[in-house]
Amino acid sequence: MTKHAARPASRRRNRTLMLTVPVVALALWSWGIDAARAAEPGKDATAAGLPRILVLATGGTIAGQADARATGAYKSGQITGEQLMASVPGLDKLAKLNAEQISSIGSQDMNDKVWFALARRIQDAFDKNEADGILITHGTDTLEETAFFLDNVVRGDKPVVIVGSMRPATAVSADGPGNLYEAVQVAADPRSRGRGVMAVLNDKIQSARSITKTNTTSIETFSSPNDGPIGYVDTAGGIRFMTQAAGFKRTTYPLPAGEQLPRVEIVYSHANMDAVPIEDAISHGAKGIVLAGVGDGNTSKQALDALEAAAKKGIIVVRSTRVRSGFVTRNVEVDDDKNGFVVSEDLNPQKARVLTQLLIAGGVTAPAELQRAFTATW
Repeated sequence: MTKHAARPASRRRNRTLMLTVPVVALALWSWGIDAARAAEPGKDATAAGLPRILVLATGGTIAGQADARATGAYKSGQITGEQLMASVPGLDKLAKLNAEQISSIGSQDMNDKVWFALARRIQDAFDKNEADGILITHGTDTLEETAFFLDNVVRGDKPVVIVGSMRPATAVSADGPGNLYEAVQVAADPRSRGRGVMAVLNDKIQSARSITKTNTTSIETFSSPNDGPIGYVDTAGGIRFMTQAAGFKRTTYPLPAGEQLPRVEIVYSHANMDAVPIEDAISHGAKGIVLAGVGDGNTSKQALDALEAAAKKGIIVVRSTRVRSGFVTRNVEVDDDKNGFVVSEDLNPQKARVLTQLLIAGGVTAPAELQRAFTATW
């Protein structure tokens, strides 16, 4: 008690200010929503013939509100998609917006059920011509996995854009409103067709295949290590795509029956690694194992022996890497042909897992066919 009582008064005042700021920000944010609701985004867009954008909200930090447990703390998924859209001035000038709530979770809890719901709703909206583009609001932790999954299952060339934020809606310098505005710009732009699923954050447009999260808290967290952004967007300069839309038909995979993908585990390689993590994955019914290997997708002899044994039992083994960038190449440090392994090319472990799940669900299990599928995505 004495120690706390002796805390300098200035420090106590600073802590009080830090706890008060989010509350003030929340009040201002709530006032902004009430004011913006009068405009009802989308009403003016109908008369103007603007593109129709279906907004599918899943929760995440972008829909977060302040929590009193600590300075800067927040709870994900507390604000609805309609509220998010209404809180950003000028969206009704870009598109006719229609928001639907798919889930209200932090993306650390993203799961197959939500993935399937997103995929089915998007496909239905495209097949019935309900929308000219899709915007998904999402948490950042697993944003890249959701984007990659959807990129591999949604058919058609209409834009699908996924957006999030690193700071909650109640933060003093929230990045969500700017990201939302730019994401709507991209989803509504005809030049966005034929580019697959895209992520728009922090003035950058990045492909579902290449984007990955690289920092725990910075708003400059997302990058595409191997090929860079496919474009840039800002409220003043508009959209600048750096590449042409793909001129070839993307391979897509059907959703399996039910609400769940096959079990595929990621095993992380490290110094002094043994076979225990691999044996544990097998004992829990894994149909596939993705190795987050060191360097060029390598690991210890004990672990490699266990993976070879797993492959002989019919379990799919894919070598990826824990390294941030670069390609995993066949038969360089590891004899993939002999061991029956697949290499992930440039896909990181989490994306390699998603593709492996889709391939197994579709009955693709022969190593040569699996490798062709991984290579074809590049």
